[in-house]
Amino acid sequence: MAICKLNDSKKINTLMKYFWKLIYNIILFPAAYFIAVILAMLNKKIRAGLIGRFRTYSKLKNEFPHRNRDRLVYWFHAASHGEFEQVKPILAGLKEIEPDCYCIVSFFSPSGYNNVEDEHIDCKIYLPADFPWNCRRALRRTRPHKLIFAEYDVWPNLVWSAEILNIPTTLFAARLQKKSPKGWPILRSFYRQVYGSINSVYTVGEKDHIAVKRILPRGSKSVIRVLGNPRYDRVKELADQFTIDRTKSVLHRQNGIFAASVWPEDEMVILKPLTNLLKNDSEVFLYWVPHEPKGKFIDNSVRQFQQLNLEPVLMSECGLTPKNGEQVLIIDHVGLLAELYWKGRIAYVGGGFSTGVHNVMEPAIARLPVIFGPKFHNSDAAEALIEVGGGFPTSNSEQFSQTLHELMSNDEKFLQASLAATGVIHDNIGSATRVVRGIIRD
Repeated sequence: MAICKLNDSKKINTLMKYFWKLIYNIILFPAAYFIAVILAMLNKKIRAGLIGRFRTYSKLKNEFPHRNRDRLVYWFHAASHGEFEQVKPILAGLKEIEPDCYCIVSFFSPSGYNNVEDEHIDCKIYLPADFPWNCRRALRRTRPHKLIFAEYDVWPNLVWSAEILNIPTTLFAARLQKKSPKGWPILRSFYRQVYGSINSVYTVGEKDHIAVKRILPRGSKSVIRVLGNPRYDRVKELADQFTIDRTKSVLHRQNGIFAASVWPEDEMVILKPLTNLLKNDSEVFLYWVPHEPKGKFIDNSVRQFQQLNLEPVLMSECGLTPKNGEQVLIIDHVGLLAELYWKGRIAYVGGGFSTGVHNVMEPAIARLPVIFGPKFHNSDAAEALIEVGGGFPTSNSEQFSQTLHELMSNDEKFLQASLAATGVIHDNIGSATRVVRGIIRD
């Protein structure tokens, strides 16, 4: 009886897979691609991504003049620059164990393709457009030993094509947020066919492990393991490179507050409380970092502070030490925040009022209590910080002001939050090693 039920379940699952393949390939992806082509006329980032995708196969053909049969190839995919931070320690670990392996890294966005340079990448490409013929010819040309996705950017036809060609697939640092659309009834049916075709899924935590198992089809043979988030390892590795005095108490640092990765939606909440604080306390110093620290975004920031009767200075003009006692330093360079955090005491990390909170790990390892907006469920680190008392979600200006006041006026509470924040990072180190072992073993 049980065998009959299992066979019926397999038949239903096979039929559903064919159904969703038809829907995805006839309606969903062609419609999305058509919209992207239209938007490319107006948006240079989308245009750059589409042009890059047209060139992907020719680049692979140059790297592999003949269809690969002998070379040990791993193909990693990351959505953008941020997701590559998870891939980076995995690449390094894999190359250490298998130094002769060849590593392809594909990106969805220009921010990843244009900005990532790593000695362990042998071939950098844009992700092929997710048409079945595109995916199959790229996989046939390269014949990777394994196709590996980071976190969430899983593309159905690439997964299904790998399955048809008997190329094992892995998803690591997998997370399914509580309110993820992947859990909605109709979409869950679709993602069941995608995730069910992945050979091994390594989740960040136990909650994600349970959520993934709920999505998988009955009788799935996918290997599911809780292996953590390799980005913790990357943040620790990066911090170890800085020439800073880590023995110095955080209370002996400048009374500096970071407003990092600030979006317009964040500004509406935090700008007025911060400027009031600066005017009432001449010892407080503000590092202001727009989400895109260049061009009109920098000009807008300068203008806003001037209208509030504060004279900001740009880091490109004065370095890290304003010469005339200014209290606002606008960071107009990228790639500096991780080290700068070690100069301050408290961080507000943006994105939590718009697309989702940005990187809270870097201020946490620098011993800073971290404040952020209500959209934090995209970050397992933000959730962990809240749980231990090192992170503080805020919904409005009043709550933000209150949190700042409590942290700045109560040294005991501040130190507890500081210790808890950095503890989250150190407690989660080691994931990269576990993921590398899983990739080789499973």
